[in-house]
Amino acid sequence: MSELLITSPSNPRLKDVVALRKRRRRDELGLTLIEGYDELRLAVDAGVVPRQLLYCPELASAGAEVAQLVRESGERGAQIARLNRAAFEKIAYREGADGIVAVAALAGTALDDVATKDDSLILLAEGVEKPGNLGAMLRTADAAGVDAVVSADPVTDWGNPNVVRASKGTVFAVPVATAPTAETLAWLRARGVRLVAATPDTRTSYTDVDLTGAVAIAVGTEKEGLTGSVLDAADERVAIPMSGTANSLNVATSAAILLYEAVRQRRSAAPHTPR
Repeated sequence: MSELLITSPSNPRLKDVVALRKRRRRDELGLTLIEGYDELRLAVDAGVVPRQLLYCPELASAGAEVAQLVRESGERGAQIARLNRAAFEKIAYREGADGIVAVAALAGTALDDVATKDDSLILLAEGVEKPGNLGAMLRTADAAGVDAVVSADPVTDWGNPNVVRASKGTVFAVPVATAPTAETLAWLRARGVRLVAATPDTRTSYTDVDLTGAVAIAVGTEKEGLTGSVLDAADERVAIPMSGTANSLNVATSAAILLYEAVRQRRSAAPHTPR
């Protein structure tokens, strides 16, 4: 496996990598950044083949694991570049860099390519603006076995490096799609997926609604919540009871509560198979 040695922070290749921090450039090229061993390991295990992999042995705390990932990516066709510390610090975008950055294709698929089934569990995130929240929801979706996450009328994109980071790479493991709200609602209706909308403006608790079968759970922005079009289209509106003085929960926390209630109900409804 051949690799390029880069020692100058002004190397044009590094400038091209740094440019992917901008959404316009990501959209133009269909590429994004994956920084961190854990994130890249999960992405590669999910089938991602990096276009480029840049690493710095001096910063690689998990040396043997990073070396294995470098070899594996190179064997799959990734362009490999070894950087010194000064050069790597040019492309690192987070504190405590562990010496590995990859360039890979953007995550996501067309909405019509997302498969549904009789018991699909889908998370619909409408207008969520903070990459950290979107990433956190992806981690929960992965853990809960969600079939797809749809970002409707998004403010941020799946390729935002902070979404990749906050998701710990699960953005590449969970089927994700982006679409306008109206298109998303039509897609759900056409596939017979019930829509359950989270809103404080109801007395129906989330535990009192059937979340089995094909269901999409919708959450909106922390400031405004879901739009009227989603609320009007919802088969059920549910609230998470709150006893404190705050008037809302973090959207990623709300999504986690609702998704795991769906998981609980589905497990309770499943027939028991003796061991």
